[in-house]
Amino acid sequence: MARSRLERVMQAGLFASRWLLAPFYVGLVVGLVSLLAVFLVSLGVQLAGLTHAPLAKLPEAGILMSLSLIDLSLTANLVIIVILSGYENFVSRIDGVQDADRPSWMGKVDFSGLKIKLIGSIVAISAIALLRTYLEIGDHPPDQGTLVWQVVILLAFVVSGVLLAIMDLIVSRTEQR
Repeated sequence: MARSRLERVMQAGLFASRWLLAPFYVGLVVGLVSLLAVFLVSLGVQLAGLTHAPLAKLPEAGILMSLSLIDLSLTANLVIIVILSGYENFVSRIDGVQDADRPSWMGKVDFSGLKIKLIGSIVAISAIALLRTYLEIGDHPPDQGTLVWQVVILLAFVVSGVLLAIMDLIVSRTEQR
C-alpha cells in the first residue's frame, strides 16, 4: 500500500527531529570543559594542601587527593560516554574518526549498555564519596545522619544497577525466542 505524501513528510520530519538532541550533547561538552577546569583547580589546591599536611597524615591526605581526582575523572568519563554513545544512538553515526583512535565501545554501546555504564559509574562515584567520608573520620567525625544517608544512597544505586541488569537480561532472553 502506498503511503500518502503527508505521511512521508511527517515521518521525515519526525526522523529529522533527532537533530534537536545535538545541542544537548554540545552542552555536555561545555560541562566536560567545566569539569576539566574544576579538576585542574582541585589538583592545584590539593597539591598545595599536601605540602601543609602533617607528616603523620600525609598518606591519608594523598589518598583523599587521589580519590577526589578519581571522582572527577569518573564523572568526566561518564559524560564522554553519554556524549558519544548518546549521539551515535540517537542522532547520527560519528564518522571521520581513525579506527586506531576510535574507542572499542563506540558504536557498540546501545541504550541498554549505556544505562548499565551510567549506573556503574554512579555507584563508583557514590562509593568514592563514602570512602572519602570514612577516611576523614579521624580528622572530623561526620554527622551520623550524613553517614547513614551516604550508605543508603550507595545501596540504592547498587540495587538499581542490579535490577537494571536483571531487566536487561530478561529482555535479552525474551528477544532471543
